[in-house]
Amino acid sequence: MGHAGMAAAAVRYLRSAGAPTVGGPVEALPRPELRAVGDDERAPVDQAEFRRVLGNFATGVTVVTAPAAEAADGPAGFACQSFASLSLDPPLVCFMVGRTSTTWPRIARAGVFCVNILGAHQGELCRGFAVSGADKFAGVGYDAAPVSGSPRLAGAAAWIDCTIHAVHTGGDHLIVVGRVDALGASDADVAPLLFHKGRFAQGSRQ
Repeated sequence: MGHAGMAAAAVRYLRSAGAPTVGGPVEALPRPELRAVGDDERAPVDQAEFRRVLGNFATGVTVVTAPAAEAADGPAGFACQSFASLSLDPPLVCFMVGRTSTTWPRIARAGVFCVNILGAHQGELCRGFAVSGADKFAGVGYDAAPVSGSPRLAGAAAWIDCTIHAVHTGGDHLIVVGRVDALGASDADVAPLLFHKGRFAQGSRQ
């Protein structure tokens, strides 16, 4: 069951359980008290160990793209494995991007983006979008997503066309929430590209 299917199942369950907020406005919960670890404090876990343990969680792989925000710019894009569906009503997705990213400011200026979910055959394409300072779109086939005009990469398993809805801080990353304006999937039976323990892997077809 995909993210959308799980979200729909959750909504059906809440309705059957008589949850009062389903179908009406959802009130925001109080924000928890948070504080950053000070420069003079030891981090709670070792960064290398954090990476090693979290690497056991297999994720899908995407390329987030945006159209040129200014006439002198070309389109923007970067490889992103920190992507997830967030809400069914309204339809929201989110991705995480490092605060030091040089691509994110260009996407922010555009105000829109397209998430390209990569197929198992697109590992080299992903590596091209993971580097900085190069023309990432050189030799890459794409057309314009229908609402935002963001690059929609040829051969991708699926695409999600979005408007930036909100941006939240999350440590050394930003959490970008997008409202879905259009989406679609390939007619071909495309196996997903996965990232697991620091390397690409191929998911199975359903």
